[in-house]
Amino acid sequence: MASPAGTEENPLRVAIIGAGPAGFYAADQILRDEGTHAQVDLFDRLPTPYGLVRGGVAPDHPKIKAVTRVYERTAKREGFRFFGNVELGRDITVDDLTGHYHAILYTFGAEADRELGIPGEDLPGSYSATSFVGWYNAHPDYADRDFGLGRVKRAVVIGNGNVALDVTRMLALDEAELRKTDIADHAIEILAESTVEEIVVLGRRGPAQAAWTNPEIIELGQLEEADVVIGAGEEALDPVSRAWIDSDESDKTSKVNVETVEAYASREPSGKPKRISIRFLSSPVEIRGRDRVESIVIGGNELVEVDGTLKARDTGEREEIPCELVLRSVGYTGIPLDGVPFDSGRGTIPNESGRVLDGPEGQRLTGHYTAGWIKRGPSGVIGTNKKCAAETVELLLEDVAAGNLLAPDDPSPAAIERLLDERRPHHVSFSGWEQIDEAEVGRGEPHGRPRVKFASFDELLAAAGKEEV
Repeated sequence: MASPAGTEENPLRVAIIGAGPAGFYAADQILRDEGTHAQVDLFDRLPTPYGLVRGGVAPDHPKIKAVTRVYERTAKREGFRFFGNVELGRDITVDDLTGHYHAILYTFGAEADRELGIPGEDLPGSYSATSFVGWYNAHPDYADRDFGLGRVKRAVVIGNGNVALDVTRMLALDEAELRKTDIADHAIEILAESTVEEIVVLGRRGPAQAAWTNPEIIELGQLEEADVVIGAGEEALDPVSRAWIDSDESDKTSKVNVETVEAYASREPSGKPKRISIRFLSSPVEIRGRDRVESIVIGGNELVEVDGTLKARDTGEREEIPCELVLRSVGYTGIPLDGVPFDSGRGTIPNESGRVLDGPEGQRLTGHYTAGWIKRGPSGVIGTNKKCAAETVELLLEDVAAGNLLAPDDPSPAAIERLLDERRPHHVSFSGWEQIDEAEVGRGEPHGRPRVKFASFDELLAAAGKEEV
């Protein structure tokens, strides 16, 4: 009789799909459990690990990226392996994984932008913030995008979260500021020569409801090349918001956000070459243009209380703003993968605290788990994924103790390697990633930059000692 999974004779074999923060936190928590002998294989469709820490964090925020040192320590743990450049559904299937692992943990995030659902959204010149962020961060999916920045005078950014302010800031930074970062080389040249004079940031609710964090909004006022402008009355709060902000019930982040916006409203522009205009109670209604974006129609909103929450309600007021670029940043949603249950309404994998269900309100799917944005939706910061992963791993370990796992035909570590050598021979190990990392850092050193990223699959694979076939 075979030993139960999690013993020295029969180590717990876990496949994690998605090498972002949630995937690394989950891997670390599994491998650190003293009562379980475990081996974790972490898969990602990119040749590089770290997910949005590499491809989503703004280049001028290097301190946030320092969290990768924690993930590096996880990668050095006994029993950890990384398989980059391996895509679920293309190179391996869920059935493959169930034949080789006791548990599968999905942590592949929410990579698609939510759409606005308005006329003209598909015109050239209207794009998702994700594509723009990926472009300047050298994500190989977006590196060849053309946003036409040489013909843009006014850009409109839709959204009041940190990503909206990130893309706003990147449009406003000067060349000297850009060249201190790990931004993609192709983006430096284009942003430095862009003709953008104004970035308009639209939020459907008021300053008290803005989703950005204090450092992000404060940072806008410290830019060398751009003034922050708040139109007359834009900073004013409705009575309900004002009462909440002035009470002990409101949080410090919201209070400081409101104070910062009020300070900007009282500040005279200093004549910098660019301006960032922040507007509230404004929603996009239509994007207009013949062959590409020429203007955007925005509707005025008022805040009304519905079931204890302030909602934006259209007042019927309309205003048309000439612009040549629209970037939407109104949230993310997950995308379905073959063989993985998906809740299209929520954009997540249906689950109970991390145990995957076979559908919304469905039955538990033995041996399948989820963590991160694809589990709970796009909320929180990088560190939020640690608690989220811990909740899931606790349940996984409960199921290990109960013997409630998958029953793989061949859980040996060599089995999946043989399969990948046949299906995807140019998969990238963690040592291959370290070669990429070393090469990128070396490319940046002569220029005083933290790194110069490779921006294509071919370049990344070559740096890892692999060749695309």
